Amino acid sequence: MQSLIEIQQQLLPDMLVVMRKRYLILRQVMLSDMIGRRTLAASLDMTERVLRAETDFLKSQDLLLIDAAGMRISEAGKRLLEDMEPYYKVMFGLSELEERIRKHFGLKQVVVVAGDSENSLHSKRELGRAGCTALRKAMGKDDVVAVTGGSTIAQVASQLTSQTPLKGNWFVPARGGLGESLDYQANTIASTMAKRTGAQYRMLHVPDHLGEEAYTSLMQEPNVREIVEVIRKARIVIHGIGDAIVMARRRRVDATVIEAMKAEGALAESFGYYFDRKGAVVRKMLTAGLRLEDIMETEVVIAIAGGQHKAEAIAAVMRFGHDDVLVTDEAAAMELAAIMDREEKQ
Repeated sequence: MQSLIEIQQQLLPDMLVVMRKRYLILRQVMLSDMIGRRTLAASLDMTERVLRAETDFLKSQDLLLIDAAGMRISEAGKRLLEDMEPYYKVMFGLSELEERIRKHFGLKQVVVVAGDSENSLHSKRELGRAGCTALRKAMGKDDVVAVTGGSTIAQVASQLTSQTPLKGNWFVPARGGLGESLDYQANTIASTMAKRTGAQYRMLHVPDHLGEEAYTSLMQEPNVREIVEVIRKARIVIHGIGDAIVMARRRRVDATVIEAMKAEGALAESFGYYFDRKGAVVRKMLTAGLRLEDIMETEVVIAIAGGQHKAEAIAAVMRFGHDDVLVTDEAAAMELAAIMDREEKQ
């Protein structure tokens, strides 16, 4: 059966053109928080005369607030955008894009949110919200969820809520902490997720990157060994994806090792492992927490990453082949499609 949108595309194509135009205006105003008419017209490649007519209409519907400082979206406008989201995916071809990426990488589900999370805080929040939805869909009773660090997974944590407390569930860090902002460390994110959902949590108070001697010593500690055993039995893993060299530098990896990684073709990082363009593991760091063999046995693996510049890294980790769900944004998805096009031509 055809959807209403598909019927409208056939019978009233002009109406969809107008709907799309007004949707884009509202979305761009929301992403900008406050914006002037000239700047908005330039960003949408629209004349100021046409834009003025449309924004005047949106103001008359109480969807936009306009004053001398510029334009802001109203609460009613935000609610309308949220209600339109399922139709947006059809109108802009994102549903087809999701399915194409899903089939190409052999995933169970792909979710694409609007915008570019690399350049828009709102889009990053949307990425986090979609990650919350994917996680809640996967979670059952008495589950253990292992989470990695990073700003994107922190967005998931900040928006995770539960009307029904998840008292039997546990959130645990997938690995030790990075030497970065406390807000983005896996321990912090795991505890935030637990507190926001009424679940329980455990922390792993060890460095992220360990030498062989330190690793051997720590793994002999009963408390460390106990929490590591819990982590390695997680049914769900939710993780971010990073640029290999950027992540190596943040972990203060020795410069000679970084040069060796470049020579090995390291492109992406996730779970503390470094992947080349084909999805092969080219280097791993000793760490207390999830190992590659644990990831390969995990029942549900959810990747959340966005931004055009992350597309190559996302593709590399997806080629590794052990993710079930990918939550990404429009910018990364479009670039992924371009990568797929190049591969199909080769």
